[in-house]
Amino acid sequence: MPTPWGAAWICCWALAGCRTAWAGDPPAARLPACEESDYHFEYTECDSSGSRWRVAVPNAAVDCAGLPDPVRGKECTFSCGSGEYLEMRNQVCSKCAEGSYSLGSGIKFDEWDELPAGFSNVATFMDTVLGPLDSRPDSCSNSSWTPRGNYIESNRDDCTVSLIYAVHLKKSGYVFFEYQYVDNNIFFEFFIQNDQCRDMDSATDKWVKLTDSGEWGSHSVMLKSGTNILYWRTTGILMGSKAVKPVLVKNITIEGVAYTSECFPCKAGTFSSKPGAFSCQVCPRNTYSEKGATECMRCDEDSQFSEEGSSECTERPPCTTKDYFQIHTACDQEGKTQIMYKWIEPKICREDLTDAIRLPPSGEKKDCPPCNPGFHNNGSSSCHPCPPGTYSDGTKECRPCPAGTEPALGFEYKWWNVLPGNMKTSCFNVGNSKCDGMNGWEVAGDHIQSGAGGSDNDYLILNLHIPGFKPPTSLTGATGSELGRITFVFEMLCSADCVLYFMVDINRKSTNVVESWGGTKEKQAYTHLIFKNATFTFTWAFQRTSQGQDNRRFIKDVVKIYSITASHYIEKEANQCQECPPDTRLSTHQVYGKEACIPCGPGSRSSQKENRSLHYDFSNLSSVGSLMNGPSFTSKGTKYFHFFNISLCGHEGKKMAFCTNNISDFTLKETVVGSDDYVNLVGAFVCQSTIIPSESKGFRAALSSQSIILADTFLGVTVESTLQNINIKEDMFPVSPSQVPDVHFFYKSSTTTPSCSDGRSTAVKMRCNPVKAGVGVISVPSKCPAGTCDGCAFYFLWESAEACPLCTELDFHAIEGACKRGLQETLYVWNEPKWCIKGISLPEKKLSACETIDFWLKVGAGVGAFTAVLLVALTCYFWKKNQKLEYKYSKLVMTTNSKEGELPAADSCAIMEGEDNEEEIMYSNKQSLLGKLKSLATKEKQEHFESVQLKSSRSPNI
Repeated sequence: MPTPWGAAWICCWALAGCRTAWAGDPPAARLPACEESDYHFEYTECDSSGSRWRVAVPNAAVDCAGLPDPVRGKECTFSCGSGEYLEMRNQVCSKCAEGSYSLGSGIKFDEWDELPAGFSNVATFMDTVLGPLDSRPDSCSNSSWTPRGNYIESNRDDCTVSLIYAVHLKKSGYVFFEYQYVDNNIFFEFFIQNDQCRDMDSATDKWVKLTDSGEWGSHSVMLKSGTNILYWRTTGILMGSKAVKPVLVKNITIEGVAYTSECFPCKAGTFSSKPGAFSCQVCPRNTYSEKGATECMRCDEDSQFSEEGSSECTERPPCTTKDYFQIHTACDQEGKTQIMYKWIEPKICREDLTDAIRLPPSGEKKDCPPCNPGFHNNGSSSCHPCPPGTYSDGTKECRPCPAGTEPALGFEYKWWNVLPGNMKTSCFNVGNSKCDGMNGWEVAGDHIQSGAGGSDNDYLILNLHIPGFKPPTSLTGATGSELGRITFVFEMLCSADCVLYFMVDINRKSTNVVESWGGTKEKQAYTHLIFKNATFTFTWAFQRTSQGQDNRRFIKDVVKIYSITASHYIEKEANQCQECPPDTRLSTHQVYGKEACIPCGPGSRSSQKENRSLHYDFSNLSSVGSLMNGPSFTSKGTKYFHFFNISLCGHEGKKMAFCTNNISDFTLKETVVGSDDYVNLVGAFVCQSTIIPSESKGFRAALSSQSIILADTFLGVTVESTLQNINIKEDMFPVSPSQVPDVHFFYKSSTTTPSCSDGRSTAVKMRCNPVKAGVGVISVPSKCPAGTCDGCAFYFLWESAEACPLCTELDFHAIEGACKRGLQETLYVWNEPKWCIKGISLPEKKLSACETIDFWLKVGAGVGAFTAVLLVALTCYFWKKNQKLEYKYSKLVMTTNSKEGELPAADSCAIMEGEDNEEEIMYSNKQSLLGKLKSLATKEKQEHFESVQLKSSRSPNI
């Protein structure tokens, strides 16, 4: 398409006006007359009425006279059809000649041997707080988009590089391109600006979606008439020394240029055999063509070969061991398999050269391996799944499960004599179709390995289809647990940059890369967990090298898969029956023997470590807790933050912590949770995103990238600091000032990485802090500011009043008031400091009846005084009585001694004055209280009296 020249006709009129002056000059000074090859035609800019002029413009370094006069041109919206071009001399559309093509009103860029005219590279690194770009030793001056023949490749570093192309459209049109974008460590934007450097209305199309590995996606955006500046911009995020997959772009097509004044020649390796072509065809294998070819030339097939779309032929090399492979045939009736050798197709080597090898003989027989567990051969040469309710280890017939057990549904493919019925293999190449129809993988007895393919950069595909997963009866109804898992054991032997991709497709909607491995890898196992009952397709894609090679240099680079195990497969086959003793549960994945039964993990009940039981209620912390940690900086100065989302228990078994990729609003206000179509959303108990602030890279909004799952399996909650080899060290967080133990939530992510072979683990320490109300505050260890010290084990401290135990009767005490007017008040107050929340409430204050202390003092004093007087009186009385008795006794003794025991004669019968009438006292029938006391005293004294016989002076007759 010619470049429009504004007001070019003015120059032409000026030249025409000068012809009069030239006519008057001497003949030697006159210019030669212009020939058709000395000039070309162009259109002027359109005026306000939509019209324009066709003018003749001299070619560069040509001086001539007699240019054609300007004539009125076609209307500005005029365009030719596909396969045509506008012949400017007559202003009519003509068909393109053979060997060329045209899009009519569009242009196409499909050759990337060098950067096409009109394209430019701009590499920048947005300033941050670390200083300007010029002060950094590792600037972005060497970063650019690089042409790679059939496509152009983006940068692989932390720089921001824009591929720019400006086009002026006469009418509305569109831009279309194909791309590969598989690595989310690179941000890929496509946007459009006008000549005022303002963004066009294409904000919704700015972010380009990720593609599946090895597949080309397409992207198109409508264009407005006028100047459109197209930007393909990539920005590396936190790459460091990581090997990343760059963005690839090809077949850029722009529609709406209104006309094209010439046809484009077919590029080398393609041809156009008919006039009026709108595209060129690719030359088939063993042919070639040069640029602008109308047909493809054949190679000498005995000594030469060529791939599809080749521009020349290549000499065939001598055959080596890299040019053939072996396969195993199906088992025959005798239980034997044959080893067969085949040349890699298409065969490009020669057997007739001196150093060439020959194909080894085929047909050697070997014993067939046994059936895979869950299958049986039933005396035949093929294996069949066990019927429902039965099991088999592959060597014996299917048997029913014993009482009290259930089949461990699933399969284990560990013998590879034939490809299982739910698996298929294929070969795919981005740039050609020479491996179409080939087997990407070959069975090899005890393993299945990558096949030869057609070239070293082929994608060798292995698919496994599973219609769904079903948990065992013992786990039916459980929420938040895995439904099944798939585990495979593999090994990689590589001498180049080989890569193995493991991809998952759910319900046939989109295939996403779950994990990838590069280079040589020792024999290892990888496990992928299933949390949703859906139709799954698992894909293994192996590529020996990402660079196209004319020669097969890495044919011996291979990946081997030794076994593939799927648990709780919804189909029939079972390889064993499972049961568990009390207080244990069946493992949710495929484990044989007693190790399949694991102890029930600790629940939300508190530990009996103390003398009291503590009960917790974390319901107010059921919402997602968030932590923005940082900032941190890359080696090039990019500022970023680590953003964590934590969901302690989820909600009804659903994980509520979500992290996103490549969006500006990472708060997910408009995200529909649970949507299968939202492929950039990851959900878990704990997840992490890397946030690039808008000022760090010049973006108009903050970006979220590299979202990873830190915890997708809940292990248990306990006050102990260790659970299932996950340990929270005492010095990791500050010591709690309270006597209430911290509660620890333990999680696990079974997704393994090269640095975390056992997956990631997460521990959340819940600490009671009455000062921090509501959600509280989440922090990370001071020794590990990123939340982890090794990238595999993550630790968080969550302080909140909601993490305190529920209040009980032991958390308050009573205070009794004074007794006033017969009433006493009792108040109940919390123990200080208060280390509990919710639970029971404080009892209301209590009033009780009471007696005052003055009344009882009076009563006590009166009783005491009376008792004291009584005791004094009795003491005096008994003392006096005792004196009298002693006197009488003494007198009696003295009288007895003087008369040898006879009593003196009585002087009188009357009682003398002053003497007591003792006989009256002694023989009285009724005694007074005082008399009783006297009798008691007399009785005590009688024990010490001697018996003396008294002689009476009276006559016995008296």
